[in-house]
Amino acid sequence: MLHQFFLECTWNGGRNSTGEIKTGSLQSTISIPKEMNGPGEGTNPDEMLLGAAATCFVITYAAMLERAQIEKASLTLSSEAKVDVSKQVFTFKEIIHRPVLTIVNEHDRAQALKLAYAAEQSCMISKALHGNVTITVEPSIDEQKK
Repeated sequence: MLHQFFLECTWNGGRNSTGEIKTGSLQSTISIPKEMNGPGEGTNPDEMLLGAAATCFVITYAAMLERAQIEKASLTLSSEAKVDVSKQVFTFKEIIHRPVLTIVNEHDRAQALKLAYAAEQSCMISKALHGNVTITVEPSIDEQKK
């Protein structure tokens, strides 16, 4: 089965203009970030790629935890992207995912840790980036306070 996704984009102007994207329930202004000498309005390709990688990772991890019947009290994620802009050619170098999982049962810790790394390997976006962008997982797993 093939799933299709569609995006509509308008862009009026040159490099430092802004545009609009619409896809599913996502609608946003887009532009080049201020850090790259753009207008910094709305979102940008770097944030969107990081968002795709992060959401894919966290959804995959949550699904794996559920299948393994690991009860969680909470799961949060912070992710960081590193883009090299030193040679006038922008290169997306690395993504670091830092999930923080609070488990209910201490005996699930080892498996939950193993699944954090497996989620990165299984995520569709991670697979698409493989060989081009380094993706690292730095999980933190805590037990729920009683």
